[in-house]
Amino acid sequence: MNQSIAIPSIVSLEHILPEEPLLMMGAGPVPLPQKVAAANSIVINHLGDTMNKVIRQVKEMGRYVFQTSSSHVLGVAGPGSAAMEMAVANLIRPGERVLCICNGYFSQRLAELTRRVRGEPVILETRTNEGVDLAEVERMLQTQHFDAITLVQGETSNTVHNKHLAQVAKLGKQYGCLVIVDAVCTLSTMPLEMDNWGIDAVITGGQKGLSSIPGVSLLAFSEQAWNKKIAPREELLFHWCLDAQLADRFWNQNSYHYTAPVSGILALHEALRLVCEETLTKRFERHLRCSLALQAGIEAMGLELLIAEAHRLNSVIGIVVPEQASADKVRTYMSQVHKVEISGAFGLNILRIGQMGEQSRAHNLFRTLHAFGSSLRASGVKLDLPAGMAELERVLSTPLQA
Repeated sequence: MNQSIAIPSIVSLEHILPEEPLLMMGAGPVPLPQKVAAANSIVINHLGDTMNKVIRQVKEMGRYVFQTSSSHVLGVAGPGSAAMEMAVANLIRPGERVLCICNGYFSQRLAELTRRVRGEPVILETRTNEGVDLAEVERMLQTQHFDAITLVQGETSNTVHNKHLAQVAKLGKQYGCLVIVDAVCTLSTMPLEMDNWGIDAVITGGQKGLSSIPGVSLLAFSEQAWNKKIAPREELLFHWCLDAQLADRFWNQNSYHYTAPVSGILALHEALRLVCEETLTKRFERHLRCSLALQAGIEAMGLELLIAEAHRLNSVIGIVVPEQASADKVRTYMSQVHKVEISGAFGLNILRIGQMGEQSRAHNLFRTLHAFGSSLRASGVKLDLPAGMAELERVLSTPLQA
């Protein structure tokens, strides 16, 4: 055989990856529990009795985490954005008008996905660094017709929290809208009640609050949305992999759609099992306590958080970078010297620290805050690192106010 392409010179992963694994404390992915990592190393047949049992349990646990009785909990072989696209593609038809509430980068992505399926997005841009204003939403719904509303529970890009999500969903139902929610960085870190709040589609990724791997996502459709938009649909969807009717064959009918990412589903199973074992109530409390402690420690050092408390997301914390420091240099120093990785931002002069899943553990907080403060000091920033560490410890040991 005459090969025209030469064998490439490749370096093995052991020479690419750091000798000591980085502590992942950015906006995702997050550290994996040992049992999740172990499950991700297993390959089984994607069809058959064993996989069927796994899928049944993933759906059952998913209903608990989403807080829904819907039978339409589906996995997606792809990132959270693929689950976003699946929700939009199956619920928005060409020409339908969608009120897209936009706080930042990822809520804008929902508007872009709406445009790509030939829906008509109408953007409601919130005030800078604030959650949505309910009065603005109601004014829009009163004066115009919309078929659906899209919004994020937490805007990962700038750390804004739409704290009035339940009320927005209620307004949506009042005016006949389907409600599509991105909970990629929030699910299992804070309350979200799909059925009680009247939400029609909830989207999440595996690699954040659930502490699973990237690339396998989860979403749930309400029975109302399924029966109104998906079950009766006769026309072919533009998407094949993301067609919910076809996905239903695998997730609810023990049949074939495409070769499922079995290792990722096994990892997701273990991640969900650990959520159920901890319980949502205790998990929410752990995340809140850890996030508030980290925020307090950061402020006690003399640094500023980007978002005011009334609009602040707890699952991802945005810290304003002092003028004399470079966000990229701080991140590089933290990674190289302290083996802790945090995130930059999308054009904003902030650094982001995650508080999702396994990130919200006391030992990870102490290591991260010390690494963060030390790295800022190395960049010439004057701060009180001991005061920050002391405040972190104080808040962690103080009972949450009821």
